[in-house]
Amino acid sequence: MSVRPETRDYILDQLSAAGDVSARRMFGEMGLYCDGKFVGVICNDELFFKQTEQGRAFLPRLGLRPPYPGAHPYLHVTGDVLEDADRAAELLKITTAALPMPPPRRPSRRKRAIRNEGEPSA
Repeated sequence: MSVRPETRDYILDQLSAAGDVSARRMFGEMGLYCDGKFVGVICNDELFFKQTEQGRAFLPRLGLRPPYPGAHPYLHVTGDVLEDADRAAELLKITTAALPMPPPRRPSRRKRAIRNEGEPSA
């Protein structure tokens, strides 16, 4: 089951106070990003954040479960938490701050080849 557009829009709206929040299609579901970091997923119209000690300490009652079969457990953000936009955004801020920045992406082979064409050969 994929994510309905209205669910995606609602989640992004509720989390907007946390920073630059976006969602991208990923394996039929949605990857959730905040300030350039991959922070969670939206699967089957449910929200899951990567688990961090800080996030679990902020809302210890939230359980861990995999968003899809075979996945690592994520923090399952329940509907009552998501309805409270301030609390949901704060949980996202805490989670984002606890996660490392992703490593810089290497340019694709094609871009490297184009860039190297302008260099004189040895």
